[in-house]
Amino acid sequence: MAKWWARMETQSAIIIPKSKLGKALTYTINQWHKIQTIVSNGSLELDNNLIENSIRPLALGRKNYLFAGAHSGAERIAIMYSMFATCKKNNVNPYLWLKDVLTRLPSQSIQNLDELLPANWVTKE
Repeated sequence: MAKWWARMETQSAIIIPKSKLGKALTYTINQWHKIQTIVSNGSLELDNNLIENSIRPLALGRKNYLFAGAHSGAERIAIMYSMFATCKKNNVNPYLWLKDVLTRLPSQSIQNLDELLPANWVTKE
């Protein structure tokens, strides 16, 4: 990293700042602290593709909210998308979860509603 930094400093004095290479070099120098953090910590991702891919269904769903009929309908759809995303994150089958929750909900005490959340859900078979 030190050699790379030294090389950039040397080149920044030679390269025309408004050239494409000069702009790239300036950008790299300005981002140097972030580059050092990523290189020194192997657990950090260089991109956010995992997050982008995980929220893509929500972004696509946003288009569908336009046709929900009413604002309250769109809110309900958004809640269901969120619950299904939570199911997916917790390796819970959304269909089985929803079927079980809808069956148990009428008799579930209000103090124990959190048992029905996808992260806490255990099927009662």
